[in-house]
Amino acid sequence: MEEMQKSDVNTYSDLKRISENQAYSLIDGTLFLHAAPSWQHQKVLKELMIIFGNYLKDKDCEIFSAPFDVFLEAKDEHEVENATTVVQPDLTIICDKSKLAKTGYIGAPQMIIEITSPSTVKLDRVLKFNKYEEAGVKEYWVVEPENKIITCLVLEPDGCYGRPKMFSEGDIIKVATFPDLEVHVDEIFKI
Repeated sequence: MEEMQKSDVNTYSDLKRISENQAYSLIDGTLFLHAAPSWQHQKVLKELMIIFGNYLKDKDCEIFSAPFDVFLEAKDEHEVENATTVVQPDLTIICDKSKLAKTGYIGAPQMIIEITSPSTVKLDRVLKFNKYEEAGVKEYWVVEPENKIITCLVLEPDGCYGRPKMFSEGDIIKVATFPDLEVHVDEIFKI
């Protein structure tokens, strides 16, 4: 494997040369490497996979967990190698299977869920928020296992996320993307 410095990684093509089993985000040509998630993070991820996986069974949409590359700004497979923004959301829900390619998805998924850890809060709440909004991700959840809070953002017709809705223990979330799905916050935080 070719030895490269973090500053030498600007595109997905560069990233492939240094990272095979590493969690990362590449945002506007800047590489962010992620530490292994805590067991609490993994448990919350598992519960969300079960809830959404059961709901999506026999439906046209699918859920994927990291590592799963999302090429937000690419238009087709030809643009993937030179992509300067590639993220690996904790959970990605896609409804257009024709955009599945290589190691992930090209364009804006229907829904993304990020589970925060102390080292990813700024990335999830600021950098990824801005990229997901710009790309047109319809619904974005930020899940905080430490505080047992979920922030839900839904894209408005003007292309911006509306006012964030926050949920905590005892609350029920009506999923905007799937209006007949209600998620009990207590089920997610069974820690």
